[in-house]
Amino acid sequence: MSPDPGHISRAASRRDILRRAGNGFGALALQSLLARDGHAARANPLAAKPQHFGAKAKSVIFLFMVGGPSQIDTYDPKPGLKKFEGQRMPESFGKVVSQFTDGTTPVLASPWNFRQYGQSGTWVSDLMPHTAKCVDDICFVRNFITESVVHAPAMYQVMSGRILMGFPSVGSWVTYGLGSSSENLPAYVVMPQPEGTPEGGPPMWGSAFLPAVYQGTLLRPGAKPILHLHPGAEVSDQRQRARLDLLQKMNDLDTPEGDEEFSARISSYELAYRMQSHAPEAVDLAKESEGTRRLYGMDHEFAPMREFATRCLLARRFVERGVRFVQIYHGGGPLSFQWDAHDNLKGNHDRMCLMSDQPVAALLTDLKQRGLLDSTLVVWGSEFGRTPMSQSGNGRDHNPNGFTMWFAGGGVKGGQVLGDTDDFGLHAIDGWHMRDFHATILHAAGLDQHKLWYLHNGRHEKLTDFGGKVIQKVFA
Repeated sequence: MSPDPGHISRAASRRDILRRAGNGFGALALQSLLARDGHAARANPLAAKPQHFGAKAKSVIFLFMVGGPSQIDTYDPKPGLKKFEGQRMPESFGKVVSQFTDGTTPVLASPWNFRQYGQSGTWVSDLMPHTAKCVDDICFVRNFITESVVHAPAMYQVMSGRILMGFPSVGSWVTYGLGSSSENLPAYVVMPQPEGTPEGGPPMWGSAFLPAVYQGTLLRPGAKPILHLHPGAEVSDQRQRARLDLLQKMNDLDTPEGDEEFSARISSYELAYRMQSHAPEAVDLAKESEGTRRLYGMDHEFAPMREFATRCLLARRFVERGVRFVQIYHGGGPLSFQWDAHDNLKGNHDRMCLMSDQPVAALLTDLKQRGLLDSTLVVWGSEFGRTPMSQSGNGRDHNPNGFTMWFAGGGVKGGQVLGDTDDFGLHAIDGWHMRDFHATILHAAGLDQHKLWYLHNGRHEKLTDFGGKVIQKVFA
């Protein structure tokens, strides 16, 4: 799955020598010979590639809840907390590792009730009444862990497998492995919160040392979601096409085969040209029925909910049109638009769930109604969970030691809950690492984590580093 190791070398190529020798006349001669013989068309790095093995998921939608939703207030009920409310954590827990609390603050029971839903009888908080109706299509995994109590490093680990920036995101790895089934839209689309990006910023959807063509394409709210997509009014379609054709010929004659940066740039020019015709239709919701718009909550009086509903509906439209990986960030910018409830837990989570619960459930319902859920893996998660002890009397601190994420569609066996945390919801029992999380996503997409590698600085780099364990029980 990696390019030839020679592509990594920065040693001078024969073309470099021809360019440098004799004031470049050797390179001119080479161009003439290439033009005479007919230079082969450059391969499209985003061309669709086969899966390593048969799998149902052809696209992935990752719903990233920025800031850390509380697992014990959403999908991991801990009724025993009421018995200890107002008391310190038992000494048996030892020193609690968190960012702003040390375990000496009192236990805070959940202010919400949990009920059982679906044929599976899965417990879900009152915060999520719409998602609760979809539990038979969802596999909840309650024992994930990350390794940092700080937002950005934990985000990097969830998105790239490492707590440091500079490694490709999971979306980049999936598009590197599978290419794109759409010739007119980006392979990897990113839709952040309009109020601001997550603390981790662009490295969360970057391609790092992978060719730049595999990085996420940022879509912004409004009538022009992609900046600089359209040329000026003075440039006709014929004139622009002629420019691109000339540029393509010049690049084919002058660019060494295997120069990934140039290949990515050439591909981006062509993709941008095609997107001028196709992207406006993909983001135009005018033809969606009133029933669909109501399903997502686009008629709701709460404006932030309407905005998130729009992005969820766009995600369905993108995978419908062959986009390989869609990343939606729910939350970002000011704390009022994040799940980071260090105080006023109830006000924060009431607001964030009102914004997201109905649109997320609608996305699952809509995909299922259209026969797309089987071929689309939907992932819901965050960088960590929150502590059972209080912070500021009515909030919760960061907890990377045990939290919930869920999977749906794409061959996932719904209606089940895997893993657990202790009776307080603080520590995962036999926790799953982010390497396991990523191995599971790749497996759903038909990619073998050990075959998906890229030679960088003399090392076979992989999303899962030295390897993760696929959570096999997730799948039917």
